[in-house]
Amino acid sequence: MKTVAVIGGGFGGIAAAIRLRARGNKVTIYERLDKLGGRAQVFQRNGYLHDAGPTVITAPNLFYELFELFGENLEDHLEFKPLDNWYRFHFNDQTQFDYGPDREKMLSQIESLSPEDVSGYLAMLKASEEIFKLGYEKLAGHPFNRIATMLRYAPDILKMRGYRSVYSFVSEYIKHPNLRQAFSIQPLLVGGNPFTTSSIYSLIHALEQKWGIFFCMGGTGKLVVELEKLMLRNGIEINYASDVSHFSTSKKLITKVNFTNNESKAFDYVVSNADPIQVSTELLKNEKISLHNRLIKKYAKHSMGLFVLFFGSKKCYENVAHHTIWMGPRYKELLEDIFDKYHLSEDFSIYLHRPTCTDKSFAPKNHDSFYALVPVPNLKGDQNWSELKEEFSKRILNALDKTILPGINVNSEEIFCMTPEDFKADYRTPFGSGFSIAPILTQSAWFRTHNQDDRYKNLFYVGAGTHPGAGVPGVINSAKVVESILYDD
Repeated sequence: MKTVAVIGGGFGGIAAAIRLRARGNKVTIYERLDKLGGRAQVFQRNGYLHDAGPTVITAPNLFYELFELFGENLEDHLEFKPLDNWYRFHFNDQTQFDYGPDREKMLSQIESLSPEDVSGYLAMLKASEEIFKLGYEKLAGHPFNRIATMLRYAPDILKMRGYRSVYSFVSEYIKHPNLRQAFSIQPLLVGGNPFTTSSIYSLIHALEQKWGIFFCMGGTGKLVVELEKLMLRNGIEINYASDVSHFSTSKKLITKVNFTNNESKAFDYVVSNADPIQVSTELLKNEKISLHNRLIKKYAKHSMGLFVLFFGSKKCYENVAHHTIWMGPRYKELLEDIFDKYHLSEDFSIYLHRPTCTDKSFAPKNHDSFYALVPVPNLKGDQNWSELKEEFSKRILNALDKTILPGINVNSEEIFCMTPEDFKADYRTPFGSGFSIAPILTQSAWFRTHNQDDRYKNLFYVGAGTHPGAGVPGVINSAKVVESILYDD
């Protein structure tokens, strides 16, 4: 039996703790906050419930596996409800497009917008399935610690033209500008610009088609609670409000984990769910770090920041979907402002979450619960969010009031927000980014922080900043990669 410290209780840390405990190790989680979940926090305000982080389940089998490792059935504890409309797109020209599992409905909508794109959409799905077979089934759950692994798969990546952007990939098949937006926007859900993110991420289309999109009844917070219970039932120790100050090292090992309360403990393995750059900058700040991690620390392109506005509504908006993508007047130019210029524009786009569409427990009777997520520059933009957030909140509500939520300025209540400054303070993400480093090709697979540290052989990484990347399937799969390194190599 080996002793394992898991630093951080986000989904990556939780999955790693469960997998390594199932292998017979003595596992302890150290969480800096007073509850698990990482970005998947829950806020409650006078009867309104808000999931602060991820809101969709796109690869449910990954969670089923975690329960099955201990001979349990997820369905005895949780209900994953399939959504029959995945996303509703509201475009700036006031047209709408429902994106979901009903193939005939999808094709009918595409035909009404652009008949020539019907065959293009079907061809795009077929191409996405081929990329899925490589990018997800072959690569997502396997280590990329060695350059030889990257070289082995490089011909396949080049054959599929992984150097293209997602937008370029979509544009080969789709002509209508609104449909191009709808089918290329998925990289934003994992922190990437569709115009620079590798087309490997177009596998998301196939992933959605394979398993669908689900909502966890009770919210993502309920999912975290049941995973916490699963860990406690099976002997995983969880320490809350346990903040790591730094790691002590000797030669090529982490010898001690040092905490801010002056305690120090030794472990056989340390699994970090913290951002890898934060580990290099803070937890290993007085120690040597590998050349690979030094280069990432110095040259990394970070994901965008997020502004998240939470609010309740005294009125129920029954015609608003569970997930709405509200598109602003600009697409490519807005993304350039956010990712390249770090400029906060006058216009914006919104991901609007209305969980009360599916689960009425998120709000008082005949009320609605919402959050509006707006991609914004990360803190490299040097915006003063303490001064900007009130006015920016009003602009978001005004835009929704004029379009899909008429009267929300009057009906909204219990309004509060999170800014990139909050992401940096609460989650210690460099520059307050929402998803660690951006998923461009030169920051994918071997080019990301390796799941096993190149210098300290008992230090491992899970979460958004390591392979395979951000998003719930990515961070859960990162734990499978660590398990593979320890037990399959």
